[in-house]
Amino acid sequence: MNSTMAYDGHCAEIVAQTGLLASGLRKEGADLTATVPSCPDWNLAQLLRHLGEAHRWVEEIVRTRADQPPPDTALRVLPRDTTRSPADVADWLTEGAELLAATLRATDPDTRIWTPLPSGSPRFFARRMAHETVIHRADATLTLGTDFTVGQPVALDALDEWMALGSLPEMFDFHPDRRELLGPGRTLHFHATDTPPDAAADWLVDLTGDTLAWRRAQEPAAVSVHGPLTDLLLLIYGRRPADRDTFEITGDAELLEFWLARVLFG
Repeated sequence: MNSTMAYDGHCAEIVAQTGLLASGLRKEGADLTATVPSCPDWNLAQLLRHLGEAHRWVEEIVRTRADQPPPDTALRVLPRDTTRSPADVADWLTEGAELLAATLRATDPDTRIWTPLPSGSPRFFARRMAHETVIHRADATLTLGTDFTVGQPVALDALDEWMALGSLPEMFDFHPDRRELLGPGRTLHFHATDTPPDAAADWLVDLTGDTLAWRRAQEPAAVSVHGPLTDLLLLIYGRRPADRDTFEITGDAELLEFWLARVLFG
């Protein structure tokens, strides 16, 4: 999957996004027992442990040049209780992000390693962990009631990555119900209203063929969604509902909801 960001840029964002998240935790009043609205099965402590353990899990894969995945129990089985303070958790998250970024930077990005989807190189994990961190930082801000913003290059790349991941043929094996998305006339267009023309911030999702497909394009579609770039990012990653006033939706709104319900980011 081609990326609009460089490998080192992804490494830098792992650290930067974790730093922003940690800064929010260090502010007075962070409640680790609060339910995460966008991941309601988790409280904030579980969300943060998942992210920190994911950083460490990927770091082990890259450092050891693993050809198969190590156990991922620590990032899947998440106790609700924690004895740590928010500041302690912030320090632990920062440590893991810095360790992962350092290991990635010390590794040839084209080294052959195990990855859960096509790529087989650290490039996949650098990009995936950068945007995993972005979106889980959004989850944390929703929980803490604080504002979430992200830079244009990162948001564009995060949207491109999720479109590409969601369109992989392997997704039909993991999520057979996504075949239900395919059908004649089923196209969706997303347009960012707050970016300059050279950003080309338009995405066309094409469900009319035998596979899921997408491209950067401004074309007529069955349903079109216009909104600020960060809001589109949160919408497509399932962190913001489509019925907010920030979006202008024209066409088949039911198709939009149908698609969003089947491409959820965990």
